[in-house]
Amino acid sequence: MSDPVSKEVPTQRTERDPDLPPNFVEDMVREQVAQGRHGGRVVTRFPPEPNGYLHIGHAKSICLNFGLAQKFDGQCNLRFDDTNPETEDADYVHAIKKDIQWLGFDWGKNEFYASDYFQKLYELAVQMIKDGKAYVDSRTTEEIRDTRGDYYKPGVEAPDRGRSVEENLALFEQMKGGTLPDGSHVLRAKGDMASTDVKMRDPVMYRIRHAHHHRTGDTWCIYPLYDWAHGQSDYIEKVTHSICSLEFVNHRPLYEWFLDQIGAPPGDRPEQTEFAKLNFTYTVLSKRRLLELVKLKHVEGWDDPRMPTLSGLRRRGVTPEALRTLCDRVGVSTRDSVVDISLLEHAIREDLNATSPRVMAVLRPLKVTLQNFPENEVIEFDAPFDPEKPEGPSRKIPLSRVLYIEQEDFMETPPKKFFRLAPGQEVRLRYACIIKCIEVKKAADGSIEELVCEWDPASRGGTPADGRKIKGTLHWVSATHAVDATVRLYDRLFLAENPLKDKDTYLEHLNPNSVEVLSGCKLEPSLAEAKAGQRVQFERLGYFCEDASTTAAARVWNRTITLKDTWAKVAGKE
Repeated sequence: MSDPVSKEVPTQRTERDPDLPPNFVEDMVREQVAQGRHGGRVVTRFPPEPNGYLHIGHAKSICLNFGLAQKFDGQCNLRFDDTNPETEDADYVHAIKKDIQWLGFDWGKNEFYASDYFQKLYELAVQMIKDGKAYVDSRTTEEIRDTRGDYYKPGVEAPDRGRSVEENLALFEQMKGGTLPDGSHVLRAKGDMASTDVKMRDPVMYRIRHAHHHRTGDTWCIYPLYDWAHGQSDYIEKVTHSICSLEFVNHRPLYEWFLDQIGAPPGDRPEQTEFAKLNFTYTVLSKRRLLELVKLKHVEGWDDPRMPTLSGLRRRGVTPEALRTLCDRVGVSTRDSVVDISLLEHAIREDLNATSPRVMAVLRPLKVTLQNFPENEVIEFDAPFDPEKPEGPSRKIPLSRVLYIEQEDFMETPPKKFFRLAPGQEVRLRYACIIKCIEVKKAADGSIEELVCEWDPASRGGTPADGRKIKGTLHWVSATHAVDATVRLYDRLFLAENPLKDKDTYLEHLNPNSVEVLSGCKLEPSLAEAKAGQRVQFERLGYFCEDASTTAAARVWNRTITLKDTWAKVAGKE
């Protein structure tokens, strides 16, 4: 069976689709290109920190930045903001690149790192010292914080602010040389200590950190802070549009001020624009909280299928097409909002419904013996992978004397209008024939262990020869031909709509039933050759994906999502 996942990159669009919600960033860029701003160039960047895995919130930024480059024949740089060696790791770099490619985007040769510019950033800082725009402050972090002031109270200038250029250059060189301990000095820019914008009050540019860097090793022991490294890296790369989420709107004045200090020409510098992040109900997207879930072993890792990380969603069976569709549908605005998780789930179902082959699986098997079926005989029936396209690809479904149905598809004392199997009642086996329950065999504890039934040989294909009406149709699997598997039924990780309403108690909202592991499941034989990542619909049960951990000897399948929204019908599930 071939994998139905599309690997195609999103179609380029030069005009806005009128059926989609507004995207003010795209509209702005289109207008600027028409005006010839930046020489008509469009260069964006996606700047992840390699200190964790990307999550679904990042998907919006990825689609926006790479999408703009595609639509306007531009370039999107992948630049890792690797300025904090204490939390960064090369494994995160690899995972981030894999996630972006899976989502359908490629940066080509434009892979950069803030660490690529450590020497250039250092030289720019030295020039600022020479120009009298920066100085070394030798106080503790606490002392600096205590004199910064707040919105109502101006800050107090540091005693070291008056140091000579020569003394500052010498101290900064010592900081770089590795002879000074962590926290003993910082380099600060000379801003305005009376500014109502606290970030403009002599912002810190460099701090000492004797930590091994995943790319530069032990070459550097001073590292630039984000506000210093970010804008200058954009400028070095000739980025035209520096697109950030809304929490950086308060950083924009400092972003522009630093560009002023290094002499970036007004017509040849990046412009920062902020947009609203992608947030969901019943979901936590704080990287710190996600790391906590991993460390406390509430999940199995960053790629646990319950996690909102891109690797977790991929392992669960979510398609990149569904995520790109979702990002288009939510639009791009400057107003923070929380998207109902059901919108994501709808996009997932919609895409899987169009791309997933239909197959049969029995998750909680109940043995059925057809007493009038020849013992060693096998009959095969043709069954299409898409019932709505019977002329399309199909597979053979074998029927033998012993088969399995779902336990819930049988009731010994059924209520009225129960159209599945019961003593003396007939049902249709999907694609195969009609059977009737004759006897119920029970174990010593009273549990049902086997049903004895008879099949109607004249009903091959599922249609009775005498035209009698059969209201119930069951999915089933031949016992002789079944593929054994373990199936994990995943659900939402949190029960509360807003788990972080009280950040200190968010773990109390974890769903204790977020995963149910079923062993001894029986799958139809067409799945014997399925590969990890294969997505299918188990008829009547939901959409499933073979897990990355699967082997020929130990098949593991994950439920991606149910066929319908079950949460909407559950009152008080919070």
